[in-house]
Amino acid sequence: MDDAKTPLLDELEKGDWPSFVTEIKRAAKKNKSAQGLLEQLETSYREKIGHWKHGGIVGVKGYGGGVVGRYSDLPDKYPDVKEFHTVRVCQPAGFFYTTKKLRQLADVWDKYGSGLYNMHGSTGDIILLGTTTANLQPCVDELSEVGFDLGGSGGCLRSLACCVGQARCEKACIDSMDIIRDLTQKYQAEIHRPAWAYKFKIKVSGCPNDCAAASARSDLAVIGVWRDSIRIDNKEVRKMVDGGYDIINRVVRKCPSEALNYDLVKKELTVSAEDCVHCMNCVNMMPDAIAIGRERGATLLIGGKATVVKGSMIGWILVPFIKMEAPYTEFKELFEKITEWWAENGKNRERIGELIDRLGYANFLDAIGLKPLPQMVRAPRSNPYIFWKKEEVN
Repeated sequence: MDDAKTPLLDELEKGDWPSFVTEIKRAAKKNKSAQGLLEQLETSYREKIGHWKHGGIVGVKGYGGGVVGRYSDLPDKYPDVKEFHTVRVCQPAGFFYTTKKLRQLADVWDKYGSGLYNMHGSTGDIILLGTTTANLQPCVDELSEVGFDLGGSGGCLRSLACCVGQARCEKACIDSMDIIRDLTQKYQAEIHRPAWAYKFKIKVSGCPNDCAAASARSDLAVIGVWRDSIRIDNKEVRKMVDGGYDIINRVVRKCPSEALNYDLVKKELTVSAEDCVHCMNCVNMMPDAIAIGRERGATLLIGGKATVVKGSMIGWILVPFIKMEAPYTEFKELFEKITEWWAENGKNRERIGELIDRLGYANFLDAIGLKPLPQMVRAPRSNPYIFWKKEEVN
Protein backbone atom coordinates (compact mmCIF):
# COMPACT_ATOMS: atom_id res chain seq x y z
CA MET A 1 0.00 0.00 0.00
CA ASP A 2 1.36 3.43 -0.87
CA ASP A 3 1.04 6.48 1.40
CA ALA A 4 -1.80 7.94 -0.70
CA LYS A 5 -4.15 5.21 0.53
CA THR A 6 -3.72 6.12 4.22
CA PRO A 7 -4.23 9.90 4.28
CA LEU A 8 -5.49 9.97 7.87
CA LEU A 9 -2.66 7.84 9.24
CA ASP A 10 -0.19 9.92 7.24
CA GLU A 11 -1.16 12.93 9.37
CA LEU A 12 0.23 11.13 12.41
CA GLU A 13 3.68 11.03 10.82
CA LYS A 14 3.95 14.80 10.65
CA GLY A 15 5.84 16.76 13.28
CA ASP A 16 8.97 16.16 15.32
CA TRP A 17 7.88 13.11 17.29
CA PRO A 18 8.43 9.46 16.24
CA SER A 19 5.27 7.88 14.89
CA PHE A 20 3.86 4.40 15.39
CA VAL A 21 2.45 4.71 11.86
CA THR A 22 5.95 4.88 10.43
CA GLU A 23 6.87 1.70 12.28
CA ILE A 24 3.76 -0.14 11.06
CA LYS A 25 4.60 0.89 7.48
CA ARG A 26 8.12 -0.45 7.88
CA ALA A 27 6.80 -3.79 9.14
CA ALA A 28 4.13 -3.88 6.42
CA LYS A 29 6.80 -4.01 3.69
CA LYS A 30 7.58 -7.61 4.67
CA ASN A 31 4.62 -8.79 6.76
CA LYS A 32 1.03 -9.24 5.56
CA SER A 33 -0.53 -8.95 9.03
CA ALA A 34 1.17 -5.58 9.58
CA GLN A 35 -0.16 -4.55 6.16
CA GLY A 36 -3.68 -5.62 7.17
CA LEU A 37 -3.35 -3.71 10.43
CA LEU A 38 -2.46 -0.56 8.51
CA GLU A 39 -5.49 -0.93 6.25
CA GLN A 40 -7.95 -1.64 9.06
CA LEU A 41 -6.59 1.18 11.18
CA GLU A 42 -7.13 3.65 8.34
CA THR A 43 -10.72 2.41 8.09
CA SER A 44 -11.21 2.91 11.83
CA TYR A 45 -9.93 6.49 11.64
CA ARG A 46 -12.18 7.23 8.69
CA GLU A 47 -15.32 5.66 10.20
CA LYS A 48 -14.48 6.60 13.82
CA ILE A 49 -15.20 3.01 14.86
CA GLY A 50 -12.80 0.50 16.41
CA HIS A 51 -12.99 -2.70 14.39
CA TRP A 52 -11.64 -5.10 17.01
CA LYS A 53 -13.81 -7.57 18.87
CA HIS A 54 -13.08 -10.04 21.64
CA GLY A 55 -14.32 -13.17 19.92
CA GLY A 56 -13.22 -15.76 22.48
CA ILE A 57 -10.55 -16.94 24.89
CA VAL A 58 -7.16 -17.98 23.55
CA GLY A 59 -4.11 -19.21 25.37
CA VAL A 60 -1.29 -21.74 25.56
CA LYS A 61 -0.71 -24.92 27.54
CA GLY A 62 0.08 -24.44 31.22
CA TYR A 63 -0.85 -20.78 31.33
CA GLY A 64 -4.09 -19.10 32.33
CA GLY A 65 -2.97 -15.71 31.05
CA GLY A 66 -0.26 -14.03 29.05
CA VAL A 67 -2.21 -13.89 25.78
CA VAL A 68 -4.84 -11.27 24.94
CA GLY A 69 -7.22 -12.41 22.22
CA ARG A 70 -7.98 -9.94 19.46
CA TYR A 71 -10.10 -10.47 16.35
CA SER A 72 -11.16 -8.20 13.50
CA ASP A 73 -14.88 -7.63 12.99
CA LEU A 74 -14.09 -7.19 9.28
CA PRO A 75 -12.41 -10.58 8.63
CA ASP A 76 -13.54 -10.83 5.02
CA LYS A 77 -12.26 -7.38 4.17
CA TYR A 78 -8.99 -7.72 6.11
CA PRO A 79 -8.22 -11.46 6.30
CA ASP A 80 -4.61 -10.91 7.38
CA VAL A 81 -5.79 -9.50 10.73
CA LYS A 82 -8.71 -11.88 11.17
CA GLU A 83 -6.76 -13.04 14.24
CA PHE A 84 -4.32 -10.54 15.74
CA HIS A 85 -3.55 -11.76 19.26
CA THR A 86 -1.21 -10.02 21.67
CA VAL A 87 1.47 -11.97 23.54
CA ARG A 88 2.77 -10.51 26.79
CA VAL A 89 6.36 -11.48 27.55
CA CYS A 90 7.89 -10.94 30.99
CA GLN A 91 10.73 -8.41 30.89
CA PRO A 92 14.01 -8.72 32.84
CA ALA A 93 14.37 -6.60 35.98
CA GLY A 94 15.48 -3.07 35.10
CA PHE A 95 14.90 -3.72 31.37
CA PHE A 96 18.48 -4.91 30.85
CA TYR A 97 18.99 -6.86 27.61
CA THR A 98 21.90 -8.08 25.56
CA THR A 99 21.73 -7.49 21.80
CA LYS A 100 21.99 -11.27 21.36
CA LYS A 101 18.88 -11.86 23.42
CA LEU A 102 16.91 -9.16 21.62
CA ARG A 103 17.87 -10.65 18.26
CA GLN A 104 16.68 -14.07 19.42
CA LEU A 105 13.38 -12.53 20.49
CA ALA A 106 13.06 -10.74 17.14
CA ASP A 107 13.80 -13.92 15.17
CA VAL A 108 11.00 -15.78 16.95
CA TRP A 109 8.52 -12.97 16.50
CA ASP A 110 9.36 -12.46 12.82
CA LYS A 111 8.68 -16.16 12.35
CA TYR A 112 5.31 -16.29 14.11
CA GLY A 113 3.97 -12.74 14.34
CA SER A 114 3.61 -9.33 12.77
CA GLY A 115 7.05 -8.05 13.74
CA LEU A 116 5.46 -5.24 15.76
CA TYR A 117 6.38 -4.61 19.40
CA ASN A 118 5.52 -2.34 22.29
CA MET A 119 8.66 -2.00 24.41
CA HIS A 120 7.19 -1.84 27.04
CA GLY A 121 3.53 -1.90 28.05
CA SER A 122 2.24 0.03 31.05
CA THR A 123 2.95 -2.92 33.32
CA GLY A 124 6.38 -3.38 31.80
CA ASP A 125 5.92 -6.44 29.62
CA ILE A 126 7.36 -6.82 26.14
CA ILE A 127 4.17 -6.61 24.10
CA LEU A 128 4.23 -8.67 20.91
CA LEU A 129 1.43 -7.33 18.74
CA GLY A 130 -0.37 -9.60 16.33
CA THR A 131 -0.28 -13.36 15.78
CA THR A 132 -2.72 -16.13 14.90
CA THR A 133 -4.23 -18.78 17.14
CA ALA A 134 -2.32 -21.53 15.31
CA ASN A 135 0.99 -19.74 15.86
CA LEU A 136 0.56 -19.08 19.59
CA GLN A 137 1.80 -22.36 20.99
CA PRO A 138 4.89 -22.76 18.76
CA CYS A 139 5.73 -19.07 19.33
CA VAL A 140 5.62 -19.40 23.12
CA ASP A 141 7.55 -22.69 22.97
CA GLU A 142 10.38 -21.09 21.01
CA LEU A 143 10.37 -18.01 23.25
CA SER A 144 10.87 -20.34 26.18
CA GLU A 145 13.79 -22.02 24.43
CA VAL A 146 15.62 -18.69 24.17
CA GLY A 147 14.89 -17.74 27.78
CA PHE A 148 11.68 -15.72 27.71
CA ASP A 149 8.52 -16.42 29.74
CA LEU A 150 4.99 -15.08 29.46
CA GLY A 151 3.83 -12.18 31.61
CA GLY A 152 0.48 -11.80 33.32
CA SER A 153 -2.94 -10.86 32.00
CA GLY A 154 -6.40 -10.95 33.50
CA GLY A 155 -7.10 -11.20 37.23
CA CYS A 156 -3.57 -12.03 38.32
CA LEU A 157 -0.37 -10.57 39.67
CA ARG A 158 0.91 -8.66 36.68
CA SER A 159 4.55 -8.83 35.65
CA LEU A 160 6.60 -6.98 38.25
CA ALA A 161 8.69 -3.99 37.16
CA CYS A 162 11.34 -1.71 38.62
CA CYS A 163 13.88 1.02 37.94
CA VAL A 164 17.54 0.16 37.28
CA GLY A 165 18.26 0.67 40.99
CA GLN A 166 21.76 0.00 42.28
CA ALA A 167 22.90 -1.22 38.87
CA ARG A 168 23.34 2.36 37.68
CA CYS A 169 22.02 4.80 40.29
CA GLU A 170 23.91 6.09 43.33
CA LYS A 171 20.66 7.30 44.91
CA ALA A 172 19.11 3.81 45.15
CA CYS A 173 18.32 2.87 48.74
CA ILE A 174 17.34 -0.74 47.94
CA ASP A 175 18.28 -3.36 45.36
CA SER A 176 15.18 -2.96 43.22
CA MET A 177 16.32 -5.49 40.61
CA ASP A 178 16.96 -8.25 43.13
CA ILE A 179 13.58 -7.61 44.75
CA ILE A 180 11.79 -7.94 41.40
CA ARG A 181 13.63 -11.11 40.42
CA ASP A 182 13.00 -12.72 43.82
CA LEU A 183 9.29 -11.88 43.85
CA THR A 184 8.85 -12.94 40.22
CA GLN A 185 10.37 -16.35 40.97
CA LYS A 186 8.30 -16.72 44.16
CA TYR A 187 4.92 -15.83 42.67
CA GLN A 188 4.93 -17.68 39.34
CA ALA A 189 1.53 -19.23 40.04
CA GLU A 190 -0.01 -15.84 40.88
CA ILE A 191 1.35 -14.40 37.62
CA HIS A 192 0.41 -17.24 35.29
CA ARG A 193 -2.83 -18.53 36.87
CA PRO A 194 -5.42 -15.73 37.13
CA ALA A 195 -7.44 -16.33 40.30
CA TRP A 196 -8.46 -12.84 41.43
CA ALA A 197 -11.29 -10.47 40.60
CA TYR A 198 -8.89 -8.11 38.83
CA LYS A 199 -5.23 -7.29 38.32
CA PHE A 200 -2.67 -6.52 41.03
CA LYS A 201 0.58 -4.69 40.29
CA ILE A 202 3.80 -4.41 42.27
CA LYS A 203 6.47 -1.92 41.17
CA VAL A 204 9.72 -0.99 42.84
CA SER A 205 11.59 2.32 42.74
CA GLY A 206 15.01 2.49 44.32
CA CYS A 207 14.56 5.98 45.78
CA PRO A 208 11.88 8.67 46.26
CA ASN A 209 12.53 10.01 42.74
CA ASP A 210 10.26 7.07 41.83
CA CYS A 211 11.61 6.52 38.32
CA ALA A 212 9.35 3.46 37.95
CA ALA A 213 6.32 5.68 38.70
CA ALA A 214 5.37 3.02 41.25
CA SER A 215 3.27 5.36 43.39
CA ALA A 216 0.84 6.06 40.54
CA ARG A 217 0.97 2.80 38.59
CA SER A 218 0.95 -0.02 41.14
CA ASP A 219 -1.40 -1.41 43.75
CA LEU A 220 1.54 -2.04 46.07
CA ALA A 221 4.48 0.30 45.52
CA VAL A 222 7.91 -0.19 47.07
CA ILE A 223 9.82 3.11 47.27
CA GLY A 224 13.41 3.11 48.51
CA VAL A 225 14.01 5.57 51.33
CA TRP A 226 16.33 6.31 54.25
CA ARG A 227 15.35 6.56 57.92
CA ASP A 228 18.18 8.71 59.29
CA SER A 229 19.30 12.12 57.99
CA ILE A 230 20.62 13.22 54.63
CA ARG A 231 24.41 13.68 54.64
CA ILE A 232 25.75 17.17 53.92
CA ASP A 233 29.32 17.90 52.86
CA ASN A 234 29.67 21.61 53.66
CA LYS A 235 33.05 21.77 51.95
CA GLU A 236 31.28 20.98 48.67
CA VAL A 237 28.44 23.34 49.63
CA ARG A 238 30.89 26.25 50.00
CA LYS A 239 32.57 25.30 46.73
CA MET A 240 29.26 25.49 44.87
CA VAL A 241 28.16 28.72 46.56
CA ASP A 242 31.53 30.40 45.94
CA GLY A 243 31.15 29.38 42.31
CA GLY A 244 27.88 31.32 42.07
CA TYR A 245 25.33 28.62 42.87
CA ASP A 246 22.06 30.13 44.19
CA ILE A 247 21.51 27.73 47.08
CA ILE A 248 18.81 29.85 48.69
CA ASN A 249 16.39 29.94 45.77
CA ARG A 250 17.24 26.62 44.16
CA VAL A 251 17.42 24.47 47.27
CA VAL A 252 16.54 26.04 50.64
CA ARG A 253 13.34 27.84 49.59
CA LYS A 254 12.20 24.84 47.55
CA CYS A 255 12.29 22.49 50.53
CA PRO A 256 8.55 21.68 50.96
CA SER A 257 8.79 21.21 54.72
CA GLU A 258 11.35 24.00 55.38
CA ALA A 259 13.74 21.43 56.82
CA LEU A 260 16.85 23.11 55.41
CA ASN A 261 18.68 26.13 56.81
CA TYR A 262 21.63 27.93 55.31
CA ASP A 263 23.91 30.11 57.44
CA LEU A 264 25.06 32.98 55.21
CA VAL A 265 27.98 33.84 57.52
CA LYS A 266 29.40 30.35 58.08
CA LYS A 267 28.27 29.19 54.66
CA GLU A 268 26.90 26.01 56.20
CA LEU A 269 23.81 24.04 55.29
CA THR A 270 21.99 22.14 58.03
CA VAL A 271 18.89 19.96 58.05
CA SER A 272 16.18 19.20 60.58
CA ALA A 273 15.97 15.45 59.95
CA GLU A 274 12.58 15.04 61.63
CA ASP A 275 11.06 17.57 59.21
CA CYS A 276 12.56 16.08 56.03
CA VAL A 277 9.94 14.49 53.78
CA HIS A 278 12.45 12.87 51.38
CA CYS A 279 11.37 14.92 48.36
CA MET A 280 14.86 14.47 46.82
CA ASN A 281 15.12 18.06 45.51
CA CYS A 282 18.24 18.95 47.50
CA VAL A 283 19.91 15.62 46.67
CA ASN A 284 19.13 16.04 42.99
CA MET A 285 20.21 19.67 42.83
CA MET A 286 23.48 19.27 44.79
CA PRO A 287 24.57 15.64 44.29
CA ASP A 288 28.22 16.33 45.18
CA ALA A 289 27.28 18.07 48.43
CA ILE A 290 24.17 16.20 49.62
CA ALA A 291 23.65 12.45 49.77
CA ILE A 292 20.96 10.08 50.98
CA GLY A 293 21.17 8.71 54.51
CA ARG A 294 22.84 5.45 55.52
CA GLU A 295 19.94 3.65 57.25
CA ARG A 296 18.12 2.49 54.15
CA GLY A 297 14.96 0.55 53.43
CA ALA A 298 11.64 1.24 51.76
CA THR A 299 8.24 2.81 52.21
CA LEU A 300 5.25 0.77 51.04
CA LEU A 301 2.32 2.52 49.36
CA ILE A 302 -1.07 0.92 48.75
CA GLY A 303 -3.81 1.63 46.22
CA GLY A 304 -2.19 3.33 43.23
CA LYS A 305 -3.93 2.81 39.88
CA ALA A 306 -5.19 4.41 36.67
CA THR A 307 -8.81 5.32 35.95
CA VAL A 308 -11.23 2.41 35.45
CA VAL A 309 -14.05 1.77 37.95
CA LYS A 310 -13.13 4.87 39.98
CA GLY A 311 -10.80 7.73 39.24
CA SER A 312 -7.03 7.55 39.27
CA MET A 313 -5.43 7.04 42.67
CA ILE A 314 -1.95 7.75 43.99
CA GLY A 315 -0.82 5.16 46.52
CA TRP A 316 -0.89 6.22 50.14
CA ILE A 317 1.44 5.09 52.90
CA LEU A 318 0.90 1.61 54.28
CA VAL A 319 4.26 0.95 55.94
CA PRO A 320 6.50 4.00 56.56
CA PHE A 321 9.71 1.94 56.74
CA ILE A 322 10.64 -1.67 56.05
CA LYS A 323 14.19 -2.96 55.61
CA MET A 324 13.53 -4.87 52.34
CA GLU A 325 16.44 -7.26 52.67
CA ALA A 326 16.56 -10.71 51.05
CA PRO A 327 14.70 -13.03 51.28
CA TYR A 328 12.02 -10.32 51.83
CA THR A 329 9.98 -12.52 54.16
CA GLU A 330 8.23 -9.65 55.94
CA PHE A 331 7.13 -8.12 52.64
CA LYS A 332 5.90 -11.45 51.26
CA GLU A 333 3.82 -12.18 54.36
CA LEU A 334 2.21 -8.74 54.15
CA PHE A 335 1.52 -9.07 50.41
CA GLU A 336 -0.19 -12.42 50.94
CA LYS A 337 -2.40 -11.01 53.71
CA ILE A 338 -3.37 -8.08 51.47
CA THR A 339 -4.29 -10.21 48.47
CA GLU A 340 -6.16 -12.73 50.64
CA TRP A 341 -8.39 -9.96 52.07
CA TRP A 342 -8.85 -8.49 48.59
CA ALA A 343 -9.76 -11.88 47.09
CA GLU A 344 -12.38 -12.48 49.79
CA ASN A 345 -13.98 -9.03 49.67
CA GLY A 346 -13.35 -7.52 46.26
CA LYS A 347 -15.99 -7.20 43.57
CA ASN A 348 -15.38 -8.01 39.91
CA ARG A 349 -12.90 -5.51 38.41
CA GLU A 350 -12.37 -3.79 41.77
CA ARG A 351 -8.76 -2.90 42.53
CA ILE A 352 -7.42 -3.07 46.08
CA GLY A 353 -7.46 0.74 46.43
CA GLU A 354 -11.12 0.86 45.44
CA LEU A 355 -11.96 -1.90 47.90
CA ILE A 356 -10.21 -0.03 50.71
CA ASP A 357 -12.11 3.10 49.72
CA ARG A 358 -15.39 1.16 49.87
CA LEU A 359 -14.86 -0.77 53.12
CA GLY A 360 -12.61 1.65 54.96
CA TYR A 361 -8.92 1.78 55.80
CA ALA A 362 -9.54 0.79 59.42
CA ASN A 363 -11.15 -2.50 58.36
CA PHE A 364 -8.30 -3.12 55.96
CA LEU A 365 -5.65 -2.55 58.63
CA ASP A 366 -7.46 -4.85 61.06
CA ALA A 367 -7.58 -7.59 58.43
CA ILE A 368 -3.85 -7.48 57.65
CA GLY A 369 -2.72 -6.92 61.23
CA LEU A 370 -1.25 -3.41 61.03
CA LYS A 371 -1.81 -0.56 63.47
CA PRO A 372 -2.81 2.93 62.29
CA LEU A 373 0.10 5.36 62.09
CA PRO A 374 0.22 9.16 61.64
CA GLN A 375 2.04 8.73 58.29
CA MET A 376 -1.07 7.06 56.88
CA VAL A 377 -3.09 10.26 57.23
CA ARG A 378 -2.95 12.11 53.93
CA ALA A 379 -5.06 15.12 54.94
CA PRO A 380 -5.68 15.78 58.66
CA ARG A 381 -9.37 16.26 59.59
CA SER A 382 -10.54 15.31 56.11
CA ASN A 383 -9.08 11.82 55.68
CA PRO A 384 -11.95 9.34 55.20
CA TYR A 385 -10.07 6.34 56.59
CA ILE A 386 -8.88 7.30 60.06
CA PHE A 387 -11.43 7.87 62.81
CA TRP A 388 -10.71 9.08 66.36
CA LYS A 389 -12.90 8.26 69.33
CA LYS A 390 -13.67 11.15 71.70
CA GLU A 391 -11.68 9.58 74.53
CA GLU A 392 -8.61 9.40 72.26
CA VAL A 393 -8.58 13.15 71.59
CA ASN A 394 -6.76 15.36 74.10
